[in-house]
Amino acid sequence: MSVKASVSISEQQDAFARRLVDDGRYASLSAVVQRGLELVREETELKNAELAALTALFKSRAEGEFVTLDEGRKQSDAMIARKKAAHGV
Repeated sequence: MSVKASVSISEQQDAFARRLVDDGRYASLSAVVQRGLELVREETELKNAELAALTALFKSRAEGEFVTLDEGRKQSDAMIARKKAAHGV
């Protein structure tokens, strides 16, 4: 289902959108605007998913065991050494 809406765009945006239509990349100006909105929706959903993942990670880390700075460095060095060994470095 489509909804008619009136939007204002700059002259530069209008020229660009019309060029996309003239080049055959989109069937109409509406198609250009719809694709733009779809890209914004996808970007927003991706950022929301990334934020949710980071929030969950921080929460799990905050609830987990804390280690000293020295122990953290030892663990990091050991992990790097394992990765290098796995890649023959």
